[in-house]
Amino acid sequence: MSTRREFIKQASVAGAGLWVAPHIPVFKGSPNEKVVIGSMGTNSRGFFLARMFAKMPNVEVGFVCDVDQKVVDKTVDDIYKITGKKPKAYTDVRKMLEEKDMDAMMVAAPDHWHAPASLMAVKAGKHVYVEKPCAHNPAEGEMLVAAAQKYNKLIQMGSQRRSFPKIQQAMQELRDGVIGRVYFAKGWYANARKPIGVGKVTPVPSGLNFDLWQGPAPRRDFKDNLVHYNWHWFWHWGTGEALNNGTHELDVIRWGLGVDYPVEVASIGGRFAYQDDWETPDTQTISFKFPNNTACHWEGRSCNGFNSEGTGRGVIFYGEKGTMVVPGGDDYKVYNLENKLIKDVKTELQEADRTNTMGMGELLDGLHLKNFVEAIRGTTKPTCPIETGHKSTLLPQLGNIAYRTGRVLRCDPANGHILNDKEAMKLWAREYQKGWEMKL
Repeated sequence: MSTRREFIKQASVAGAGLWVAPHIPVFKGSPNEKVVIGSMGTNSRGFFLARMFAKMPNVEVGFVCDVDQKVVDKTVDDIYKITGKKPKAYTDVRKMLEEKDMDAMMVAAPDHWHAPASLMAVKAGKHVYVEKPCAHNPAEGEMLVAAAQKYNKLIQMGSQRRSFPKIQQAMQELRDGVIGRVYFAKGWYANARKPIGVGKVTPVPSGLNFDLWQGPAPRRDFKDNLVHYNWHWFWHWGTGEALNNGTHELDVIRWGLGVDYPVEVASIGGRFAYQDDWETPDTQTISFKFPNNTACHWEGRSCNGFNSEGTGRGVIFYGEKGTMVVPGGDDYKVYNLENKLIKDVKTELQEADRTNTMGMGELLDGLHLKNFVEAIRGTTKPTCPIETGHKSTLLPQLGNIAYRTGRVLRCDPANGHILNDKEAMKLWAREYQKGWEMKL
């Protein structure tokens, strides 16, 4: 390839196991190739990600987009302090995607934006790093898998434990039989979130473009308990704790059990802790059965942060010869059938609390961003390409559908589609604001 720009635009995602047109060469790139990032959604987690990208060698956060002008200004100023160069600012992601010098886009906007923005980006010739969950509903996840193939672009989901070295080691140990055949797993997430009250319809705050904030979602009135975080608990924009955090545990569970799609899904729960506008369950259990004679269970407690196994989140694998405990970070323990500890593997990279909403800290989360950038350059395989991300996102999505319909779902083990239940399949996709429909 004659130029950096030509290389980046045609960088192969063959390492991700995606379809690659035979006429596109596989680039064996150099770590010195600069990658220019556009960051969409830079409040809270997105701000943290933009900072991490800006600190990486040969990576430039060249563009910043957020619908809140105060957030844009804060992000631009912070990136300038880190790099000495101000990124170009936008409020409309469609305008930012017209930038020819942008190689990839980071998406950390609210959940209802994740898949539509990612699709816009690959159609504009950009690679994508999208925070979990990769999609608001199953149909969107399937569309992202198809889009990555059609446009030959890398879409990596922010399931950062896929890049944690000790978790990778733990999964290899499971495959090597450290506890024999693994047949059951359970995961959990606990927090102590406060009530969100009853929202009032008020004028949109100065500097916030609420029309763009809603974007692909059908229009609703602005209420004073929605932006910037409580949208998580409204079905219209968010996906509840099951996808906000359960996606991480269920991804590790799916990895350890060696499964793709379930054959049976059940869920119970409710809004038990407070009486307010919160729609999604604050307490929820989801159970899955898989075709390889394994099963798993996830428990979410949004409003009671009592630890299990000494931590607010984690996964336990149960096998024929013992048990493995993965307490939410980059470490794990192995016990034999007599419950004797036989291995205690600790990380050197832990920085933040395991339930910190900003992430696990730069040392650990930075590994996943580094993997994304190196995969763009063609020097490594992505650890969580969109096929992997979609499968792990689909599990809690199915859990939410089971919860909302109040029924046990029977699923096709080939693709996770719900069988013989038209009402449940109505929740497989969503309606869009006119003019914002997702189209390949």
